[in-house]
Amino acid sequence: MNDSPWGTTPSAGPGFHPGPGPGPSAGPAHGVRDTAQTRLMPIVPDAGGGDQEESGDRPGHRPGGTPSGGLPDGPPPGGPSVPEPASPLPGAKRAGRDLRAAIGVGLGLGAVILAALFLLKDVFVAVIVLAVVVGLWELTSRLAERKGIRAPLVPLAVGGAAMVVAGYAGGARAAWVAMALTCLAVLVWRMAQPPHDYLKDVTAGVFAAFYVPFLATFVALMLAADDGPQRVLTFLLLTVVSDTGAYAVGWRFGRRKLAPRISPGKTREGLLGAVGFAVVAGALCMELLIDGGTWWQGLLLGLAVAVSATLGDLGESMIKRDLGIKDMGRLLPGHGGIMDRLDSLLPTAPVVWLLLVLCVGTG
Repeated sequence: MNDSPWGTTPSAGPGFHPGPGPGPSAGPAHGVRDTAQTRLMPIVPDAGGGDQEESGDRPGHRPGGTPSGGLPDGPPPGGPSVPEPASPLPGAKRAGRDLRAAIGVGLGLGAVILAALFLLKDVFVAVIVLAVVVGLWELTSRLAERKGIRAPLVPLAVGGAAMVVAGYAGGARAAWVAMALTCLAVLVWRMAQPPHDYLKDVTAGVFAAFYVPFLATFVALMLAADDGPQRVLTFLLLTVVSDTGAYAVGWRFGRRKLAPRISPGKTREGLLGAVGFAVVAGALCMELLIDGGTWWQGLLLGLAVAVSATLGDLGESMIKRDLGIKDMGRLLPGHGGIMDRLDSLLPTAPVVWLLLVLCVGTG
């Protein structure tokens, strides 16, 4: 799920720079629109401009907003490449994504996920495997394009699928074994190519194996319990509710930035909103969905999800800022790529699995 502006207006982001004001000579030649239609525009870097606010500008997953952050601190030599329009109307806020597309795709994905989850467990395992393979493809493709790092995709995809299936069928120990074998396969597969950058490529491959399939395996571990669909549903609901709370509170009340160097749009008020929404949802889910769960356990679970989901957002924001891109892919209109949907889900999965095991057992 991706990097979100959690409440700050476009003019507050560090990726925007004041352009020429609408003085007497300002007109269409300076890019100034009619005041009623004015919105702030970023300066587009000459090198391709991927280093903007990451994919979390998407309403429907997490706080929608405008691209910000990652642009140069000053205009490029020779002046701005795109003239700045006048300032937006006071208090105006907008979303930087196609809202209709984002909502439509989000509802479609939700329907497919819920149908697979409650239809047959094996079908949902296949959905996890598909998401893992596509996510690995997106991640390795961006690493190759932006950094020249060629993490071997074939052993990662095969090993990642095996990791998920092993975790579902054999438990945590089987998942660890599959993880170790996948890392070994990455090292051996890369030996077929020249030794130049070997260490860099295999290091990225091991990171990708941990970041995508291994963390996703904890969803399969939750699913393997007797009440597995309810556990997975709780995990998904709490993550989505946390993102929604961050958006709702941050968009309306957000003023103080949470991590301006990583994600200039996120605010402390948005984080409080995520915590508030998640603890309420956690209490309800533990009482209504989880066998043997209690409301106070749900409060702890909701708090943990809000923190892990936020850290997941920030973690992928760091990756995308380092790569100089806005989204990991373009597969999902209005959302970006699969990895832009998984950013808060992946690190939250082991947290929810562990807390559920501690609270109500393995099932």
